[in-house]
Amino acid sequence: MASIAAFLDAQPLLALFLVIGVGYAVGRISIAGFSLGIGAVLFVGLAVGAFAPKSAPPSLIGLLGLVLFLYGIGIQYGKDFFKGLVSPFGIKANILATVAVVAGCAMAVLVARLMGFGLDFAAGTFSGSMTSTASLQAALEAAGNRNPAIGYAIAYPFGVFGPILCCFLAKLLLRPKIEIPAPTRLGVTETRAGDRGLAGTSVSELLKRAPGGVELVGIRRAGTNLLPDPTLTLEPDDILAVASLPEAATRLKLENTEAARSDRRNLDYVRVFVSKQAYVGLTLRELPLPKNLRAEIIQVRRGDVDLLPRPDLVVQYGDQLGIIVEPARRDDITRFFGDSINAEADFSFMSLGLGLAVGALIGLIPIPIPGLGSVKLGIAGGPLLIALVLGYLGRLGPFNWYLPVVANLIMRNFGLTVFLASVGMSSGAPFAANIMGPGLSLLVAGVIVLLTVVVIVFVVGHFILRMSFDDLLGIVSGATGNPAVLAYANQLAPTGRPNLGYAIVFPGVGTIVKIIAVQVVVTLGALGTPG
Repeated sequence: MASIAAFLDAQPLLALFLVIGVGYAVGRISIAGFSLGIGAVLFVGLAVGAFAPKSAPPSLIGLLGLVLFLYGIGIQYGKDFFKGLVSPFGIKANILATVAVVAGCAMAVLVARLMGFGLDFAAGTFSGSMTSTASLQAALEAAGNRNPAIGYAIAYPFGVFGPILCCFLAKLLLRPKIEIPAPTRLGVTETRAGDRGLAGTSVSELLKRAPGGVELVGIRRAGTNLLPDPTLTLEPDDILAVASLPEAATRLKLENTEAARSDRRNLDYVRVFVSKQAYVGLTLRELPLPKNLRAEIIQVRRGDVDLLPRPDLVVQYGDQLGIIVEPARRDDITRFFGDSINAEADFSFMSLGLGLAVGALIGLIPIPIPGLGSVKLGIAGGPLLIALVLGYLGRLGPFNWYLPVVANLIMRNFGLTVFLASVGMSSGAPFAANIMGPGLSLLVAGVIVLLTVVVIVFVVGHFILRMSFDDLLGIVSGATGNPAVLAYANQLAPTGRPNLGYAIVFPGVGTIVKIIAVQVVVTLGALGTPG
């Protein structure tokens, strides 16, 4: 065994990848429907770190992983986050989550005083029970020792399955009625102009009167398919081809016929990937389609989601456009957009590098707090904050800040995995030395902190704010932070609302508020101020 430990000590990179591989394997083990998922990487890292203390990789590797994870979160959820700050639901959700998280942090300080362990341990316990890797990094920097990592590692297990258990119990106790919407796909249906009383109406006037969720994509006249030219005046026998979501088609009683769709002699349908950087960040209205090319965009598929082609819809890397075009011009439209599947993983490394650099600089700016000195967003919070802003802007001058859905997801998961493995390996030895000492107290403290946060959200949100159960699941997921909680919330209420609540709460309250909170806790400990 000593020789294996010595080998791992001498090969930190090999040890890191071993932790990642074994960690994911362990994370797939399910007991009564519960599994650790990506969190298992941390525990395997602790085991390897305790067994071979010198195998831990340089701290810069773990830090890089964390920054990539947070930057991807900010870019993806930037628009939802800022919209949520001003929407009635977003305001209530963020206030509720803030009250719960601050109460949990205060509880961590109180429990630390009662149980007799330091506030650096309390900061780590709070971070672990909230599964916040960003606040752990901030606590480590503020404390200048590994004590927060020990508290984090001990409290983390309940931080993962505790909220899942609480969500399960809340559903049993509250017995909410959850209406699950049927999955939707964009479809093309048809209707006769005369049957709708639209004869004599110009296409431009019709487009102004069209209800939301409906797009006119073509007109069939005398056996010939035409693009919806705004100057065209409708005749009674014109067949209108309409793109809409199923609920809109049902509401308007549109027919599922194929008079126009089955004839591709004059107009054809083609799907192309947007893979040219110059078009990313532009709205559909701004796309510089060649003047001699007659084409109509009728569908935008982003990941697994179909979107109506609104003029203000912003094009992102990897978007797949459904286009009506003359058959002879199919190749022209393909060349125009690039149509390379590589766009699913393509993005501007120049924008990524500059965004991270600016974020790191912002993280160095001290934020004064009266009576406590100052705190910093740090190398974790700074990139997250700038990524939220850039994700909201999307494009700034020649820079595209967008990340394709696939590339973003891979970057985030890889970054988080590397960070958890690195933290676990560097904390393994001190964790093993302390688990039999203050370890039980830290675990109890983590349970109390987590229950404080989750109970406040469910009790206040349900009985006082009268919020729906699926919204509360999203707020709990965002406040506690672990993606496994969000995944379970979507199982309990597959309405899409948990994802929205998570997007609104997680970046600000679920990350930035926690980063500031743990630094305040560590500062209180350094000053010897009672909690």
